[in-house]
Amino acid sequence: MTFDLLHTDPTTDARAGLLTTDHGAIETPIFMPVGTLGTVKGVHQRELREQVRAQIILGNTYHLYLRPGMEVMESAGGLHQFMQWDGPLLTDSGGYQVYSLAHRRKITEEGATFASHIDGSKHLFSPESSLGIQRSIGADIVMAFDECPPYPSTREYTERSMHLTHRWLERCVAFMRESRPKYGHTQSLFPIVQGGSFDDLRTQSCEFIANQNQPGNAIGGLSVGEPIPDMYRIAKLCCDILPKAKPRYLMGVGTPANLLECISRGVDMFDCVLPSRNARHGMLYTRQGIINIRNARWKNDHSPIDDHPDAAPTSRTHSKAYLCHLIRCNELLAGQLATLHNLAFYLALVREARVRILEGSFAGWKEKAVVDLERKL
Repeated sequence: MTFDLLHTDPTTDARAGLLTTDHGAIETPIFMPVGTLGTVKGVHQRELREQVRAQIILGNTYHLYLRPGMEVMESAGGLHQFMQWDGPLLTDSGGYQVYSLAHRRKITEEGATFASHIDGSKHLFSPESSLGIQRSIGADIVMAFDECPPYPSTREYTERSMHLTHRWLERCVAFMRESRPKYGHTQSLFPIVQGGSFDDLRTQSCEFIANQNQPGNAIGGLSVGEPIPDMYRIAKLCCDILPKAKPRYLMGVGTPANLLECISRGVDMFDCVLPSRNARHGMLYTRQGIINIRNARWKNDHSPIDDHPDAAPTSRTHSKAYLCHLIRCNELLAGQLATLHNLAFYLALVREARVRILEGSFAGWKEKAVVDLERKL
């Protein structure tokens, strides 16, 4: 994997780059749709390419480990072959899912023992087993196994958790050095910065992660309930320390406005379930603001869902009234159309951000766009 930093905005820390993997190149900044179980809910892989124009998508280690399991995954030849996606893939480590199972797990030096949310069966994720599973999945980018502390957490707990994450990272680096990919393409490890909302701990974690000299770096433990200003502060602090020559990935963030604000602070990569999940509930993102398509005001509005040239083709051809009708009737097509719309919007937004960075107009555009994006229509 290589990363070429092409340009930095003159008045912010926003960057435009090119991340190249064995499955293709990724123009940054980039948003990565989340395909938890080997599918982005309601969206076919061809639509991801042609309508959403996704360049990289995510798979989830915890969920794919439980279903369909690694025997099936390996017999298929990895997730690329299993789901018929020929572009780059990133897998998370399963650490966040273990974090979300607080009542079902126990964390020790060895790893995290947890009970399956499906049948209650007991499992152990360690740094080595997490990466072994990610080897079997075959992602181009794999994440180090970490502990994500909840918000709020005491300083004592956060510091102890951060050091555990660092020790686990050293085991991850050793595992990647001593093991080999299973499907003939390179897999690159991204460590994850932790440290909660404590600036000195974040600084310490960033310095430790940077010293591991891995192909890219991730910022974890944000968008877990902390105030938005804290998210922005920590994102900037981390970007100011993490190496400029390597991609920076902010995990689990966020709204369109969050993306633009964090791009301006130096983040290159994002993922979040928000656009897909909110789409299924009728929340649509547009350049003019946020639409709740369930509202009666759209019931007889026969204008396109979004007539912007960069909108999903289905958003330009179907009307707000039609989507309002579908979602009120709980038709499956409603979730599909809304998800296509939101994901295409996110990808179009980061493409425009990239163009603005390259031409030197990002800062002024971002300030106006953030106001518009947060407006409720």
